[in-house]
Amino acid sequence: MISHDKDSPKDALSNILFNIVIPVFILSKGSNEQYLGPLWGLIVALIFPLSYGIWDLVKKKKWNFIAILGLISVLLTGGLALFKLSSFWFAVKEAAIPLVIGIFVFFTNKTEYNLVKMIILNPKVLELEKIEELVEKHQKESEFEKIITNSTYLLVASFALSALLNFLLAIIILKSPTGTEAFNQELGRMTALSFPVIMVPSTIILAISLWYLLRGISKLTGVHINDFLKNH
Repeated sequence: MISHDKDSPKDALSNILFNIVIPVFILSKGSNEQYLGPLWGLIVALIFPLSYGIWDLVKKKKWNFIAILGLISVLLTGGLALFKLSSFWFAVKEAAIPLVIGIFVFFTNKTEYNLVKMIILNPKVLELEKIEELVEKHQKESEFEKIITNSTYLLVASFALSALLNFLLAIIILKSPTGTEAFNQELGRMTALSFPVIMVPSTIILAISLWYLLRGISKLTGVHINDFLKNH
């Protein structure tokens, strides 16, 4: 359950360690009968991201929608494995989480829960009042809202891409029956590959969305975006 909050280097390292490195090692090396076995190997591997996710939520006191979905994702992985459902349902689950987030972002576009406004266009990041004053002065309100909407749609596209890549990665890698050592090893391989295969292209789209938004604000107001940054 990778956190999307602005973490310190120490937090980011812990995030990767508990969500990727340790689970991958246990699934790959500890799931044979000589050690934990397939069932306990899976359970122990899932304990780490689940425990870290709960601890992180309690520490930051931010019980947000995306963080809760991350915990649900870990629990679903364990549940599907314990009931020995086919790998197809793992692929569906992997695709469902980012898809649900994307749908949420899409339908909250015109509300106070708009993700672009919550993360970027907020008083803690930008001099929002200054931006709004200049937008109003230049009578660019409709263009400003259009930029926010298009940036939001780019975010939706990043989650849709993530859902598709999650599904394809699971379908390609998970071939063995659930509840076996081979399946756990494949699950570990999928977890390890998900970071570069999914996060890199999704992050590129997120960066394009951010660039489009900030460039649009700069063009509308005639002021360089750096002049709107807090503590600049």
